[in-house]
Amino acid sequence: MARKLILPLFLVILGVLMSACSQDQEKDSNKGGDVKVTIPAIFFEGQDIDSVISKAKNSGIKEVIKNDDGSLTYKMSKPEHQEMMKGLKEGILASVDDIKASEEFKSVKDVTYNKSFSEFTLTVDKKEFENSFDTMASLGLALTGMYYQLFNGVGVDNYKVTVIFKDESNGEVINTIVYPDDLNENK
Repeated sequence: MARKLILPLFLVILGVLMSACSQDQEKDSNKGGDVKVTIPAIFFEGQDIDSVISKAKNSGIKEVIKNDDGSLTYKMSKPEHQEMMKGLKEGILASVDDIKASEEFKSVKDVTYNKSFSEFTLTVDKKEFENSFDTMASLGLALTGMYYQLFNGVGVDNYKVTVIFKDESNGEVINTIVYPDDLNENK
C-alpha cells in the first residue's frame, strides 16, 4: 500500500519542481555549469519511463538518461538545481506545517527535523497515536526528505530518512521508521 502512495506523490513533487525550474531557466541559462542527479528506479516503478523523461525535458531539464538499472539521471544547470533545491525545501517546510495543523493526524503535536531532512521527529499524544494511522504522516516527509537528499548529492546507495515518533508526555520513542529500508522490507 505504501509503495502505491509513493509514486503519485513523487510525480507530483517532481512536476512542481520541474515547473519551477523551467520558469527560471531562460534568465539563468547564461550562468553555466551542470549538475547530474540520479534518482533510483524505485521512484519510477509502474510508470511509463519514456513519458517521465518526456515530461522532464518539456519542463526544462537539459538531459535525462535512462540507466540500465531503471534509474534516471537528470542533467541540469546549477541555477536550475538551486531553484529545485529551494522549491523542495519550501515544500518540505509546508508539509511540516500542514501535518502540525492537520485534523487528519490528530495525535501529532509537533514536527522537528534536521538541516539535511534526513531525520524527522514527530511528537505525538501516545494514546491517540496508538489508535490511529498517524504513521502515514511520515510517508510524505520521508519521500520528500529522500528526494531532497538525492538532489543534494547523497548517493543512491546512501540516502535514508529516519522518522521518530516520540511520546509528548515523557519523550519516550514509540516507533522509528527508516526509509527506504522499511519500504523495501515490506515488498
